[in-house]
Amino acid sequence: MPETMRAPAAVGDPPTTPYIEVDHLYLGYPGKQRSAPVIACHDLNFTIGHGEFVVLVGPSGCGKTTFLESLAGLAQVGAGELRIAGKPVTGPGRDRSLVFQSPSLFPWRDVYGNVVFGCQAQGRLDEATKTRANAIIEMVGLSHVARRRPQELSGGMKQRVNLARALVTEPRLLLLDEPFGALDAQTREGLQDELVRIWQDSSMGGSTTAVFVTHDVREAVLLADRVLVFSKSPGRVLEDIRIDLPRPRASEVRRSPAFTQYEEQILAALYGRRQQAGPSSDATAAAWSPENKAG
Repeated sequence: MPETMRAPAAVGDPPTTPYIEVDHLYLGYPGKQRSAPVIACHDLNFTIGHGEFVVLVGPSGCGKTTFLESLAGLAQVGAGELRIAGKPVTGPGRDRSLVFQSPSLFPWRDVYGNVVFGCQAQGRLDEATKTRANAIIEMVGLSHVARRRPQELSGGMKQRVNLARALVTEPRLLLLDEPFGALDAQTREGLQDELVRIWQDSSMGGSTTAVFVTHDVREAVLLADRVLVFSKSPGRVLEDIRIDLPRPRASEVRRSPAFTQYEEQILAALYGRRQQAGPSSDATAAAWSPENKAG
């Protein structure tokens, strides 16, 4: 397995202490017969560092979402160990926020009311939290609709509310389950850029670890510090790929040979094709050129 690195990280940064430890982990759920449980994930073994942005890619039904739910404390560990900050995961915690594909907003609450709901439910809606909520609403570009209700928002706006609601609790671990999967291509690309911008421009980039589930290989290369490629069910890690590209990953980087070769490497792992170890040094150097850094 490659060394874990902090996100957003520069190439050559030293490895960090693991924040998430996955040790011979098996996950499953009851089948139609009590004696025959369904195994969702099979013998997972890897670590994730503090502040790292890790993307899980794999075929439908391979256990990606089940693993994400186990990190959230919503799915029980069948065998093995799953630790966050050195402690076994035994249930949900305030240190974690989960962003689903569907926004699931309260229709009777406006944007601001939906964003602060989690903190309000936890009894933490003080002045500092209200100030932070307004700042995050502005950060995701929704200040002008802060008093509108969900039925008055577009799909992209609703997902921005969903993201803001997760961020306002200041999670140490941000879990995202295909949050942009139901959106059109143009809106999805805009929100991908927005997520990266928030990650880099706010304090969360150095203190918050993110685990993101997607079926979109291009999205994985765009967002990730590392991509974990899952096999078909029961899921296991086929390949752990370090994405050695500059941030922000502007249009020039997305069109670079290195970006394309990372996509090919992930697809090769998914479909069992033989592939070179990764992008050549020349291709990576091209992506890291001064012109691309400036973009």
